[in-house]
Amino acid sequence: MRNAIAIGLSLGLLAGTALAQQSPHPAAADGPQNGAINSSDKAPPADPVAVRNSFTQGEAQSRIEANGFTNVSGLKKDDSGVWRGQATKNGKTVQVSLDFQGNVVTR
Repeated sequence: MRNAIAIGLSLGLLAGTALAQQSPHPAAADGPQNGAINSSDKAPPADPVAVRNSFTQGEAQSRIEANGFTNVSGLKKDDSGVWRGQATKNGKTVQVSLDFQGNVVTR
């Protein structure tokens, strides 16, 4: 009787560790493919991506300036999380937007 209980407990522990090794969550590659930060290997979107934005106003201005713009002004985050304002590039003042991925889009 003791042997049967010991064998049962051993098999139960083995089965439990085998189940614990399986991940209950899908692999990250199976999830959404919208990265938090844009990568330079693809073109920026035509429109800014409307998602909650974690850039501060200063960070947004720095990102826009790093893309060759000057005189960045009037930056405000809209209801969809996109920073919008005005900036100058090549002597022209344009409307500029910055989305959560750091994409700078002009109009």
